[in-house]
Amino acid sequence: MRFPKKPFRSHGGANVVHRKNTKDMESVVMPTPEEVVIPMIQHIGAACVPVVKKGDEVKIGQIIGDTDKFMSAPIHSSISGTVTKIDEIRLPNAQSVQAVTIKSDGKSEVYEGIKPPKVENKDDLIKAVRASGLVGLGGAGFPAHVKLNIPDGKKVDTMIVNLAECEPYITTDYREAIENSWEVMSGIYAIKEILGIDRVIIAVEDNKPEAVKILTDIAENESSDADDRVKVLKLKSKYPQGAEKVTIKVCTNRVVPQGKLPLDVGCLVMNVTSVAFLATYLKTGMPLINKRITLDGSAIQYPKNIIVPIGTKIKDIVEFAGGYKEKPKKIIMGGPMMGIALIDDQTPVLKQNNAILAFNEKDAKLMEPTACIRCGKCVSSCPMNLMPTMLEKYSQAEDVEGLKKYDIMACMECGCCAYNCPAKRNLVQSIRMGKALVRKSQ
Repeated sequence: MRFPKKPFRSHGGANVVHRKNTKDMESVVMPTPEEVVIPMIQHIGAACVPVVKKGDEVKIGQIIGDTDKFMSAPIHSSISGTVTKIDEIRLPNAQSVQAVTIKSDGKSEVYEGIKPPKVENKDDLIKAVRASGLVGLGGAGFPAHVKLNIPDGKKVDTMIVNLAECEPYITTDYREAIENSWEVMSGIYAIKEILGIDRVIIAVEDNKPEAVKILTDIAENESSDADDRVKVLKLKSKYPQGAEKVTIKVCTNRVVPQGKLPLDVGCLVMNVTSVAFLATYLKTGMPLINKRITLDGSAIQYPKNIIVPIGTKIKDIVEFAGGYKEKPKKIIMGGPMMGIALIDDQTPVLKQNNAILAFNEKDAKLMEPTACIRCGKCVSSCPMNLMPTMLEKYSQAEDVEGLKKYDIMACMECGCCAYNCPAKRNLVQSIRMGKALVRKSQ
């Protein structure tokens, strides 16, 4: 198959200020915290059920939560220690879920049953990926074994490795490419070979020249890619090119219809960190227990890229990085465009988290919305070709039929409309409320 020489055009978007302050900061490993709180749902789909109880001794990599539901992923202990309680907590998205609290024993003992999986075919790969607990590490948290389980009759000819990382501040995927470039490529080759994929496009925004160079050098090496089936495609730096449907459009010029999946247009999209983790798991058998996050923002004393055990509380991460420079007015889990504001810093890090941002009062100040001036900027900036003004109108009127007419469920809540709105309307919040109305009516 041919590779595109340059990216295709996509509709809308926003020219955000990237502020990649930590791009040159090598990741540091955080020491084991005194305790971790590990929620039983860290993915799209069904929640896991705890398979341990209060008082149990657990080790690193041991399963502590699982379910027989297909749309799910097992959850493992990120430290060794004692289960002190199993209770219900509320996640940042307001979902209530069971969580396992583990107090560290300071030994960091690894579970005895960990060993590299034997993978010789597609079925072996799907079983191994599920056992690893891997979910989409770019933010969505879609169970990876479900994504890789291509149904019979479906042909995926193109795999896109997503290294756009278009949100401001976040540099975790970039550091993965710089620090573990060979693991990235190893994961790519493994997936390509087992699933029989014809070509792989590594999508990198042009504000990451070092990542472009490193990955291109490996991909163009004949000993690594003798068939020349893996190429790096340099994208323009524009938000939200990391969104799955937008990435597919700019890399292949294919459009994923509403209600359909990437595989319906012959594509598989994997986050670069997910691919690198898979390569490591196939070699070691160590499941997903750690996560690299970017800690940044005007209220943070020393911004860093930090590898932390999953379940570590945000306050412990901040303390490790030198504490707050000043009292934070707003703490965000994720990026400033699509992240979720938190009520405090007691929230634990989840598998799909990639940033913790803390801002002072000046940077957290909200603009007062004014009347819509019908300028149309929200419409022209929407990557999904929607009409945010109409969605806001029908959401406020609680008009479910109007919301359906204007295709509200196609919105991916990227925030381009609100970012480009000169009246500073709270468009995304209104659309989220509208989506809730539609779901409630079904």
